[in-house]
Amino acid sequence: MSNISHQAIRQAVLNRIQSGEWPLGARIPGEADLAEEYSCARATVNRALRALAEEGLIVRKRKGGTRVCAMPVRKAKFEIPIIREQVEANGAAYDHKLLEQQVSVPPEPVAARLRLPARTNALHLTTLHQADGKPFALEDRWVNLRAAPTIRDAPLDKISANEWLVQTMPFSSGDVTFCAVNAPDDVAEALQTTRDAALFTTERTTWLKDQVITTMTLYHHQGYRLTSRL
Repeated sequence: MSNISHQAIRQAVLNRIQSGEWPLGARIPGEADLAEEYSCARATVNRALRALAEEGLIVRKRKGGTRVCAMPVRKAKFEIPIIREQVEANGAAYDHKLLEQQVSVPPEPVAARLRLPARTNALHLTTLHQADGKPFALEDRWVNLRAAPTIRDAPLDKISANEWLVQTMPFSSGDVTFCAVNAPDDVAEALQTTRDAALFTTERTTWLKDQVITTMTLYHHQGYRLTSRL
């Protein structure tokens, strides 16, 4: 029997969730199976799984086994909206255009937000969300490929990165900023508005424990209104 710690077991299970081996809603092996796999005591596995359950990443039921949380956002401090659902809730037809998809070294401010070492690649995505064929929002996103490696193979021309990440990647916390931004030239062109038009903008960074998953800026079309229910 090995001397592996419960922290190491917790990290190993977390890695398998992050990699997509155990997707959201999937049932994972029981304590006895994991103890055998990692050559450790069942109590060590139990402690690791309890920690993940307290973090809102897995759900444990006496007769139902252990599953990856299907909707981990319920444990978070805010809910990430799926833009397609927002558009459709207003009675409009949704579609999106993937304008850019490139693996490259992010600018220093972005690398700092992603907490990446110098000269580390990340995935850069620019997506135009549309409602009834008209610009709804422009999304400028960077993804930490260490945290979400399977996004490389995701069909982002068919499902937006926004929706894919919400459905696929668990997260435990995030930072959100709402502000007004004067539209830069490229944003104004994509949203078919005037240069320097005041746009409602969302800046959001999401985390899974101590690792940043993604950071993005979402520029909404001119006249967008945010409504929230208390």
